Amino acid sequence: MKLMIEHSDAVQYVSEATEDGKKNHYISGIFMQSELKNKNGRIYPKQVVENQVREYQKLIEQKRAVSELGHPPTPAINLDKVSHLITEMKMDGNNVYGRARILNTPMGKIAQNLLDEGVQLGVSSRGVGTLRESNGQQFVNPDFRLTAVDIVFDPSAPDAFVNGIMESKEYLLENGVYVERLKQQVESFTKVQLDEGAILNLFKNFMNTLK
Repeated sequence: MKLMIEHSDAVQYVSEATEDGKKNHYISGIFMQSELKNKNGRIYPKQVVENQVREYQKLIEQKRAVSELGHPPTPAINLDKVSHLITEMKMDGNNVYGRARILNTPMGKIAQNLLDEGVQLGVSSRGVGTLRESNGQQFVNPDFRLTAVDIVFDPSAPDAFVNGIMESKEYLLENGVYVERLKQQVESFTKVQLDEGAILNLFKNFMNTLK
């Protein structure tokens, strides 16, 4: 399964006063789109997206639907990078509209300050899954799993360096945890480094992940 980063449109930013006089800050807008070829050349079938929106409701209800400021190099959530809590996600036609509350975390404060200063931010979905090709088009398979909708700086343009890193990584889901495949570790060695000792160490590390 490959880590997939998808860019959406810029989001709207609003502040709402609570009963005790405090303010909550929210972003809202299109979080994902289906049946449309995205900037990475992929198409998400509507049924795949609908299934993930339905599954994601469990995290929303449990108040565990957190995401980050910027994109990390893995599908896992890094609690020290969390910036917002998604409070709503629903299908409207082929689009997924979402709403998220900016949290009072270090990354949340950075996002809030940028938005307060008028910086236009956007969102990008993050997930893992496989692809299939049909008639020259790449379609996301039903095994796709949405893990986050992150806040990013420039959703209107692809980040070739980050996408290049993400696309090179593959993960396996083991005991509820995404683990990078041993294959990727082997491929990262040069021919000079890939001696008998290196292979033995890789095998030992792989066996340790299975314990």
